[in-house]
Amino acid sequence: MKINIAIVGLGFGAEFIPIYQRHPHTNMYAICQRNTEKLNEIGDAFGIEKRYSDFDELLKDPDIDAVHINSPIHNHAEQSLKALRAGKHVACTVPMATTVEECMEIVKACKESGKKYMMMETVVYSREFLFVKELYEKGELGKIQFLKASHQQDMDGWPGYWPGLPPMHYATHCVGPVAGLLKLEAEYVSCFGSGTIREELIPHYNSPFAIESAHIKFKDSDLSAYVYRSLFDTARQYRESFEVYGSQKSFEWPLIEGEDPVIHTAKKPEHEIPERVKVPDYAHYLPAEIQQFTTQGVYDLDENTHLSFVQGSGHGGSHPHMVHEFVSAIVDDRDPFPNAVQSANWTSVGILAHDSAMDGGKLKNLPDFGSL
Repeated sequence: MKINIAIVGLGFGAEFIPIYQRHPHTNMYAICQRNTEKLNEIGDAFGIEKRYSDFDELLKDPDIDAVHINSPIHNHAEQSLKALRAGKHVACTVPMATTVEECMEIVKACKESGKKYMMMETVVYSREFLFVKELYEKGELGKIQFLKASHQQDMDGWPGYWPGLPPMHYATHCVGPVAGLLKLEAEYVSCFGSGTIREELIPHYNSPFAIESAHIKFKDSDLSAYVYRSLFDTARQYRESFEVYGSQKSFEWPLIEGEDPVIHTAKKPEHEIPERVKVPDYAHYLPAEIQQFTTQGVYDLDENTHLSFVQGSGHGGSHPHMVHEFVSAIVDDRDPFPNAVQSANWTSVGILAHDSAMDGGKLKNLPDFGSL
């Protein structure tokens, strides 16, 4: 079975072209970009004939089975809804949407259309997450007691809609792993804002906070999680961390990029409890044709090694894993992970966390997306 894929948005989106070109179940069928010069440059470099500069025109193409959306955040919900209603499967980069109402609408559209929706959350397919998941499934962590994650980044100088963005409006990279490991559903959230960003940044979103930190309570579980985010005016090397505390072993992310993470093992002599570990790669989970993309740059490895396509293997080697999950869900006619309901839950945690911070930390309940 070959699925015709269209990629929408060719900045970050171009990274996925060669993966779809090599996946045994996909045909890298079409690309879409408003800037026709960029569209043609990438189409020529990767040998893709079908090109669209208009998303609505792309959706009229009956040969397209699925769209992978990599457009700016404010376009995600509108484009996902249009694609689902046009009878296309949808993979969309994070976050799912910018409001809880949009998240609800996508869940409903997914159900009504019978099509697959997957939010392409990189962290739950990173080698670190897959490593912790393997430890958990082998029983090595024991009973999970607490989960914690952070995403700190300096976004000064970023273009467009980024300046002044409320930290929790882009929270899925830290919400995804704490909810995703045990497939938990966030029930309610409380969040505090801390510090103040520069005056000129605040009016963009009426959001003053330098850091937002949230506690998440999970439904039908004794677990809660802690996540924190910063985007402006906070000194910190880039860090997307994920930590898990178990009764037998705990996993802690390194403080500095390039260091190895730490496993703590209970009941050892105190000085022997922590141990630095090497996280293995999980390319063996993938079809042979795309295994190389967990560690190598994502570009056309044969002819087109133009510098504009030599991208790092960032995001913990997750890109080919996400593609394989999305494609496999279509081929096997099952829900991808995360599906529309899970994606809505994770995205809404961040949206409601910011609401909570603006409301002095008040508890905010999440909708029951599964009952829509």
